[in-house]
Amino acid sequence: MPRFVIHHVTRYTYAEPVRDSANQIMLYPQKDERQEVQSQRLHITGEPRVEVFRDYYNNEVGYFMHVPLHTELKIDSTIAVITKPIVPPSDNIDIAQQWKHLQEIKYTAPFIDFLKQEQFVALNEVKELANIDTYKAVSVYTAVKQLNEYVYNNFKYIKGVTGVETTVDEIWKLKAGVCQDFAHILLVLLRMLDIPSRYVSGYVCPHDHTLRGEGATHAWVEAYIPYYGWLGLDPTNNCVVNDLHVRLAVGRSFSDVSPVRGTYKGTAKQALEVGVSVSHEDGVLTNEFAPVLTPQPVTKKENGGTETNSYRRYMQMVQQQQ
Repeated sequence: MPRFVIHHVTRYTYAEPVRDSANQIMLYPQKDERQEVQSQRLHITGEPRVEVFRDYYNNEVGYFMHVPLHTELKIDSTIAVITKPIVPPSDNIDIAQQWKHLQEIKYTAPFIDFLKQEQFVALNEVKELANIDTYKAVSVYTAVKQLNEYVYNNFKYIKGVTGVETTVDEIWKLKAGVCQDFAHILLVLLRMLDIPSRYVSGYVCPHDHTLRGEGATHAWVEAYIPYYGWLGLDPTNNCVVNDLHVRLAVGRSFSDVSPVRGTYKGTAKQALEVGVSVSHEDGVLTNEFAPVLTPQPVTKKENGGTETNSYRRYMQMVQQQQ
């Protein structure tokens, strides 16, 4: 069972002092039979009190305010977590019974939330690919692996060509993107087959740098397999998720599981840097959480006043008038 120490730093810097920064964080690893969270240390500029609650999908969510004037907001999380290997689904159950079971649960909680299909221009084109009659000939487990492999083989992993608001049509046309785009497309395909599927945020932690998505938060999909449960699929790396993935949160889409989001009063001009580093520990940490690693920024976004997020833009307009 591997043990990882993961250091995740998010840093906002502002051209002018801002105030009343209200933030939501989803940086708490899930605690279940697959993950044992040994410890977590969270340092935030100003050391504000963080209120923690569980959302509708049972994710731990933190909320805090940083009220004084500031030109930097840094959120620094370090976790120690042990992951455990999974036992893959069995294909011994009758194939027709598996697909029948999916029809029986499609209108029940919690599955109904993970089956809602979004509308987009290329819907009919994608439906031809995810033809239910074709996939009913194989088990659900086989079908989800085949679609996972399809996304991996037909979409190029290219950083910087998409953003968090890139639509399915744009991804489908580009046939390129990063982990969140691969996950987005796989969700669409699986839900077309009435397979409940959810978006997962977390980290990928390979020993030998063979998996794409290191150095930042990662995204993949969990599909519901009849008579088994939720199974993770990573289309960015064409693999079934096992003990090299650390799960933070699950939801219907990226908007449900964003690691950090917030708003503030002041200038809209800002820069964002995100860095993630992972160390592998085979047993005991020799010097727990010290010295704190300083990961290099892997994502930097500058906002010179044009905000694409309509809610954030609206909030900034309101707050700057106060």
